Amino acid sequence: MAKKIGIISDTHSFLDPQVKEVFQDCDEIWHAGDIGDAAVIEELARWKPLRAVYGNIDDQNLRRAYPEDLFWEVEGLSIYMTHIGGKPPRYSKGIKAKIKAAQANIFICGHSHICKVEKDPVLNCLYINPGAAGNHGFHRVKTVLRMTLDQGKISHLEVVELGKRGALV
Repeated sequence: MAKKIGIISDTHSFLDPQVKEVFQDCDEIWHAGDIGDAAVIEELARWKPLRAVYGNIDDQNLRRAYPEDLFWEVEGLSIYMTHIGGKPPRYSKGIKAKIKAAQANIFICGHSHICKVEKDPVLNCLYINPGAAGNHGFHRVKTVLRMTLDQGKISHLEVVELGKRGALV
């Protein structure tokens, strides 16, 4: 059965009120780190099934609650998520080896605040960075991603803009 996924990162202690509307039809939410205030992730977890990794700004409590690297399978696809991952072809140290070892079909990271989706032909992997959904950072527009996974296929992948950084709605 197909799963609709919402992907978010770099909330930096701010959960835009639009996120619940944007992710309303999603079956799961995946947070790629730099959560900030634990209240953000607790709110998401109360609302939808959640997978998350910690980021470089996250405190020891979040680091105890969430891993640095997360590997899992869903709908016949192997997923690897971490916060600091670089981008194709210049991944952060050790990331390329982890993608290969996991035989990841999808690699998700955050950190750069730059929304980017790109097929890595060398690793045969879809690179996904949802950009930043919070108000802290240099990005101008807050972004999240949605996609559908179904029996090994990715479809309906879309970037959703939440407005300018600093804007509440």
